[in-house]
Amino acid sequence: MNDSEWRLIWEKTPGDCYFNMGLDKAVLEAVAAGESPNTIRLYRWNPSSVSIGYFQSMRKVINIDNCKKMGVDYIRRITGGGAVYHDIDGELTYSVNCLTSDKRIPQDIMKIYALICGGVVDGLAKLNVESEFKPINDIILKKSGKKISGSALTRRNGVVLQHGTILRQVNVEKMFSLLIVPDEKIKAKLISHAKERVSSLELELGTTPSFDEIGNALIEGLGNALKVSLVPGKLSEKEKTDAVRIGQELFKDEKWLFKR
Repeated sequence: MNDSEWRLIWEKTPGDCYFNMGLDKAVLEAVAAGESPNTIRLYRWNPSSVSIGYFQSMRKVINIDNCKKMGVDYIRRITGGGAVYHDIDGELTYSVNCLTSDKRIPQDIMKIYALICGGVVDGLAKLNVESEFKPINDIILKKSGKKISGSALTRRNGVVLQHGTILRQVNVEKMFSLLIVPDEKIKAKLISHAKERVSSLELELGTTPSFDEIGNALIEGLGNALKVSLVPGKLSEKEKTDAVRIGQELFKDEKWLFKR
């Protein structure tokens, strides 16, 4: 690949949370080692999962009993931010792994967020959804101010990893059933508040776009923002093997899950 081309990995078959987060880290390591080019990946989650930010406490944030009852996995990310519910039908996730030395990538974290989220905004516009970047790491609808996308970022070994979600559908009640809320009255208020501040493509368009439609729009938007061509590629055998290993050894390990 030349300097203006980045690898695109679009996994049409959803993976579990351990593989997804393991692969994000495996690709980061491969890019850092010069074994793989800058990469943008699109993926989904099966089974549906809840991820928490690196600095959060699993026991304080996630209702583990409800997760087990509902068949929802739970995992800690290597990026910061808050708890996110990844529904198998409700969202498409993207991740960007690129060298910090790439001339297109700013050194300031807020500018990195603005650049990559700007690509998501461009992609949403192609779906006839007008949005804008809201610092630190959200994308909101221009008309209503409701959130439709969030993201999280880390810089490691000379590589930026930013991953984020595009809400295709939203189920606020299910989301809050997976979180720890000490009081039912407070929970009802939180659900009501969330419905006022969170939206989805389905709610905005009055129809549910396919994952292919969302993915194609996102690819075009990110390519435009980063000024690169996204070339469909394949994972190396090492990346796949490392993803499985990292998923099992790190992300599934209780010391990692409950480290805070």
